[in-house]
Order: sequence, then C-alpha cells, then structure tokens
Amino acid sequence: MGQPVRDYLLTLCVTAAVTYLLTGPVRKFAIAVGAMPAIRARDVHREPTPRLGGIAMFGGLCAGLIVADHLYNLKGVFELSNEPRALLSGAALIWLIGVLDDKFEIDALIKLGGQMIAAAVMVIQGLTILWLPIPGIGTVALTQWQGTLLTVALVVITINAVNFVDGLDGLAAGMVCIASTAFFLYAYRLWMGYGIEAAAPATLFAAILMGMCIGFLPHNMHPARIFMGDSGSMLIGLVLAAGAISITGQVDPDSMQIFFQGSERGATHAMLPVFIPLVLPLTIIAIPAADLILAIVRRTWNGQSPFAADRGHLHHRLLEIGHSHSRAVLIMYFWSALIAFGAVGYSVHSASMWIVFVIIAASAVGLVLLLMPRFTPRTPHWANRFVPPRYRRPAPEQASSSAYEEKPELVTSGAQQAPEDAQMGEESPERAPVAVGVSGVNGATAIGARSRFPEHRSIDSSR
Repeated sequence: MGQPVRDYLLTLCVTAAVTYLLTGPVRKFAIAVGAMPAIRARDVHREPTPRLGGIAMFGGLCAGLIVADHLYNLKGVFELSNEPRALLSGAALIWLIGVLDDKFEIDALIKLGGQMIAAAVMVIQGLTILWLPIPGIGTVALTQWQGTLLTVALVVITINAVNFVDGLDGLAAGMVCIASTAFFLYAYRLWMGYGIEAAAPATLFAAILMGMCIGFLPHNMHPARIFMGDSGSMLIGLVLAAGAISITGQVDPDSMQIFFQGSERGATHAMLPVFIPLVLPLTIIAIPAADLILAIVRRTWNGQSPFAADRGHLHHRLLEIGHSHSRAVLIMYFWSALIAFGAVGYSVHSASMWIVFVIIAASAVGLVLLLMPRFTPRTPHWANRFVPPRYRRPAPEQASSSAYEEKPELVTSGAQQAPEDAQMGEESPERAPVAVGVSGVNGATAIGARSRFPEHRSIDSSR
C-alpha cells in the first residue's frame, strides 16, 4: 500500500514542479504577445496583469501523465483504461479554446460550444457516467443518451463554476486544490481500502490536479504576478469533473454490494454515504452558485440585465465590509474545505454524530471569522521563516531600531519612497521614483520583480 502512495506523491511533485517552472517563462510570453487585458470596473487588481497561466498548467498535466505512465504501480491505469487518453484529448481542446479567449476574448457562446465538444470527446473515448445510486430505488443504469447528456452537463457546469469563482488572486486554484485533495482521499480509499481498481484513474486525476494547482499558486497568490485565465480555469474545471465521472462510470455497483451486504435497495442505502463524495467536484459550485443566484436576483431587482457585470459578488462584499484581499480568499478557502472534507468525513463515519457536531462547530468558527474583518492576525516569531516577507512580524528590537533609522533618512533624502517599501528593504535608496501604472516599469506590467503594494491601496484603486 505504501508504494502506490509514493508513486502518487512523485507524480504530484513532478506536476507541481513543471507547472511552477513553466509559469515564469509563460508570464514573459504573455506580456510579449499582449495577453494583458485592460482593468475593468469590477476588477480588484490595480495594474494590467498577464493571463495565459493555463499554458503552464497544461504542461504540468502532460508531465504528470507521462511520469505516471512510467511508474510500476500506475502504468496499469494506462494499460487497462482509456480514460487518461480521453482526459488528455478533452483537456487539450478546452485548453486551446481558453488560450484563444485569453488573447482574443472570443464570444461566450463559442466557448460554451467548445466546452460541450470537449466533453463529447471524452464521452466518445469512454469517460462517461453509466449508472447512478438513487435512495429508495437502487442502482439505476443510464442509457447511452442519458449518460452522455449527464456527463456533458456535469463537465460544463463544473468548468463554468471554476471560471466564475476566479475573481481574486489565488481563489480558484486554492479552492480546486482543496476539492481535489478531498476527492483524492475518497478515491484512494475506494481503491486501496476496498480493492476497487476502477477507482485508480480518478485517484491519478486528483493527484495531478493537486500538483497543477500547487505549482501555480506561488505565482498567483496576492499580489498575483499572472492570472490563469480561461485557459487555466476551464482546464482545471474539466480535470475536476473527469475524476467524478471516472468513478461513477467505471465502479461497478455489483462489486460495491459485496462490501455492503443485503438487498440491492438496502445496499444502495448503505452505499449512499460512500457515494456522497461523488459530488465533491460540485462542492466548488456551492459558493459560486449562491453568488450566481444572488447576482441574478439583485440585477433583476435593480432593473438590470442578469448578465450585466457589477461589483456585488461575494468576494467584492468581503472586501467592502473590511476584509483584506488575502483574508477574503482564506475565508472562502475555509468554507470550501469545510464542505469537501465534511463530505469525506461523513462518508467514512456516517453513523457517528460527532462528524455533524464538528461541522457545526467549524461553521460557527467560520461565521465568527467572517464577522471580524478588523481582526489582524500576527505571525509568531518562530514562524517568520515559513511565511512570505510581507507577513513576517519583526522582533521588538528590530521594529524600534528600524523606525528610528528610517524616518530621518526619508526626510533628509527627499526621495518619494513609500514607507512600506522602505521597511521591507525591497527598494534601493538610489532608485529613482517612477510613476505608478507605467507599463513595463512596475508590478504585473514588468517582467522583473513585482512591487509590493499594500492591500488597501490595490482595493481602493479599483473602485
């Protein structure tokens, strides 16, 4: 059992490393080709930021599949199943559509048609839903057309949900990483815990998806150096949906009933907690779906078109009530993790009430954090080496000495240097001041190091 874990870990690390290393050159390429759309009224970033991050993520996907194909414990997935090739075919198509949209901003209907075609390509190659467990009825086998329609619907909904939630730096990649981690635990338990080999492809997809998100997040956390764009959001949405479709389409209900003895209807009732995590890819839709419904009601009530863009989304509201950019992202991470891991926990111990109590207690904690926008967490001194420089808490003697030494320097030099940049030590005193927002000079418009702006400035400038 330990050897497959090492193989999955190796695949995850290779995928993350390739994605991370490719993101830098991809960012320079995106700047060179002009894949940097102008800032819109609803955006929260202050400078044009390159897109096309999906190119690096697709490279990580290909690298992960190649490595897994050469590992002893994982190459059987490619020999016994056509699902990895089906995933790669659909991913290549949806990625190409996303790249074109990031550069040329193609019509929404064309993108929707491309998503449906990508899903159909996977269905043709065998990645489809064949049956569903329904409480009170039992396992229901789907016809070819029913399975195809349900598969296409699941893929399209998941793709657009991920695309819809991609509104803050690191939000979509982090939420998908959380969902894929929970799904990996579920799929691995089915395969290694119950010996169901048909769950192996879904386990592999989840491990690769985790690597794609982990490798891209360092470049995408606030302040983001690059956005994944539609080429990335649609890609990870498709991979996320493919994992659920793989298990639902390939795990034989008869084999599941061996572990849950009794009649077919009774077995379905007993199996229901195990099948709950099949909707884990849809947990990422919970927050965007609520946001979508509220947006339609709000815009219709105000006499606007339901498709009119505004700044009333959930992440915008978190910023407006006083949360910083990073804290708003962490709050949405928390709720995604609560839903995803709560479902996995319930599937393992469905008869234990303590799972429900833990979920209720965690929800209460989340509500408290949600209503405390002014609370400023402080990093302990021992954890300074593990967090980025902007989150480190200076030692008392360093803070007093730096405050005494830096203020006279700023007054006597006359340089118009931001105090926060001087405290971080990231700006040289000899550097001449430049105008903020000049292309090719600072922030995301430059190929070099990004500038460090306070979070409240980046938010206020976008309003």
